[in-house]
Amino acid sequence: MLYSLSVSNYILIGSLETQFPEGLIIISGETGAGKSILLGALSLVLGAKADASMVGPHGDNCVVEAEFGLDDDIRSILEEADLPTEGDRIILRRTVAKSGRSRSFANDEPVSVNVLQDLASRLVDIHSQHQTLRLSDERFRMEALDLWTGAEAERRQCSRAWTALLESRREFASLEQRLDRAREEQEYNHARWERLDRAHLQEGEMEALESEQKQLSHAEEIKENLCSAERILTPENGESLSQSLRESAKRLEKVCSFIPGLEALAQRLTSARLEVEDIAAEVAAVNERTEASPERLQEVEDRLSLLYELMQRHGVGTVEELIARRDQLESLVMDATQLVSEVEKARKAVEENTRLYAESSERLHRLREKGAQGFAAAILKELHALDLDHALFQVQVEEAPPGADGRDAVRFLFSSTGHTPSDVTKAASGGELSRIMLSLKAVMGRFKRMPTLVFDEIDTGVSGSTADKMGTLVCAMGADMQVFAITHLPQVAAKGNAHYLVSKAGDVTSVRCLDEEGRVQELARMLSGSTITPAAIANAQALLHPSL
Repeated sequence: MLYSLSVSNYILIGSLETQFPEGLIIISGETGAGKSILLGALSLVLGAKADASMVGPHGDNCVVEAEFGLDDDIRSILEEADLPTEGDRIILRRTVAKSGRSRSFANDEPVSVNVLQDLASRLVDIHSQHQTLRLSDERFRMEALDLWTGAEAERRQCSRAWTALLESRREFASLEQRLDRAREEQEYNHARWERLDRAHLQEGEMEALESEQKQLSHAEEIKENLCSAERILTPENGESLSQSLRESAKRLEKVCSFIPGLEALAQRLTSARLEVEDIAAEVAAVNERTEASPERLQEVEDRLSLLYELMQRHGVGTVEELIARRDQLESLVMDATQLVSEVEKARKAVEENTRLYAESSERLHRLREKGAQGFAAAILKELHALDLDHALFQVQVEEAPPGADGRDAVRFLFSSTGHTPSDVTKAASGGELSRIMLSLKAVMGRFKRMPTLVFDEIDTGVSGSTADKMGTLVCAMGADMQVFAITHLPQVAAKGNAHYLVSKAGDVTSVRCLDEEGRVQELARMLSGSTITPAAIANAQALLHPSL
C-alpha cells in the first residue's frame, strides 16, 4: 500500500507531504483544482515520462517521493537489480531538473526508469476513464480470463515452450543454410585441401630448404675454399701449423725458469694448438660432406617452387600458414558430413518443441474454454449490481495464430439491452465501459493480490443510484486492498474511509485530509455546487451516515 506521498515544486504544487491509511481513500476537488496534477506526480515517481514542464517556479528541480509497503514480489525485483531489500518499506524518489533530465532512486539507491516501472507495476494500478481503451487490448482480455481460470502458470509455460520452439526453428534454418553452402563449396574445397595434403607440409621446412638451396647452388666455390683451408691447416708436405705451435711451446718451456711469464705463454701456445687441431678436424669433416649435387639441387628448387606457388595461391607467407589453411579446408570438407547429423538433430528438436508447445497451448485452450462462461457470469453479476439489469456479457475464446500466449484470441461481447451482444468496445457507451472495467477490477481483485488501485473519475457518465452502487463496489474492494478514488460524485465520496480535498489558491495547489465537518462540507459542495444550502448539508450527512 501507499503510506505517504511527498511532492516539492511539481508544476503548481509547491510543497506537499501527506500520509494515507488503508481502505478506500477519496480524493475530490473542484474542476481545475489540480487533481490531475496530484495523479501526475504519483505517475512520475512510478516511472512516467519526465520533462522540464514539470518543474515549478520555486526551484531548479522538482522532487516526488512515495513510500510503499515491501512484499516478496518487490523484493524479487530489488534483488534482480542488486538493490538492498531490508525492512518492510520501500521509498521511491524521482527528481526532474529544468533541463528535463530526471534521476530515480529506490531506498536512496540510484535505479533506472525501467526498474522503477517494474516496481510500479507491482505497487500501483492506475485506472482512469481512458483506461477503458484496454478493453480493446487482446493481451489485457486474455490476462483477465487467465487470472480467473488459474491459467497464468500454464500461460508462462506456454510462453517458454513458444520461445524454445522459435529458437529451435532458427537453429534448424541456420544449419540448413550452412549445409547448403557447405555442399556447394565441398567439391572446390576438397580439391584445394587434397593438393595441400599431398604436399606433406612440415613446419620450418621453408627455412631449411632455402639454406640448403643456397649451399648447393654455390657448392663448387664452397668446396674449393674448404680444400684450401684444409691444405693450409694440414699441408701434405712440410710442417703443419699444429706442429709449429707444439715446437714453439717446447722451446719456451725450456727457458721458462730463466724468465718469469714464459711458462704462461707456453700454456697459451698449447691451448692455441689444441684449438687449431679441433678447427682443422671440423674443416676436414665439412669438406668431406660437401659435394656438388645437381640432382639434389633440382629437388630442392622444385620443392621450393611448389611451396611458393601454394603460398601465392592461398595468399599466405609461410608454410605454417599453409598448414593452418590446409586444416581449415579439411574442416570445411568435413563440415558438410558433420552438418548432416547436426541438421537432423535440429530437426528432431523442432519436432519435440512443436509437440511440447502444442500440448501446452491445448491445455491452455481447455482451461480458457472451461472458465470463459464462469468468468462472464462473474462480470455480469457485477454489471447487474451496477444498474445494467438487462445487460449481457459473454467471453468468447476463438482460434488465433499460434504465439507466446497460445493459439487463442479472447473477445468480450456486450449488450446493454439483452439483445445479441457484440464487441464490447463498439457496443458499450462511456459510462457502460467504466462499469465494465470496474467490474473486471473487482472480480480480478478477488483472485489475485492486487496492488494499490487508483480510480481516476471512472464514474464519469454515471449518476444517481448507479453512482451509489459504484461507490458501494469500490468501497467493498477497499475492504481487501488500498483503493484511491478520484471522484466528482458524492455517492462515491461518502463511502470512503478517508477523504482528501484538492484545492487551489492562486497558482498553488494543496491537499488536505478532511475531518468529519470538512467531509460534510465537501459532500454538500459536490451535491449543490458553489452555493451550499442547508438541504445539501442534510443530504451530505445522510450520505455519510445512511443508517441515522
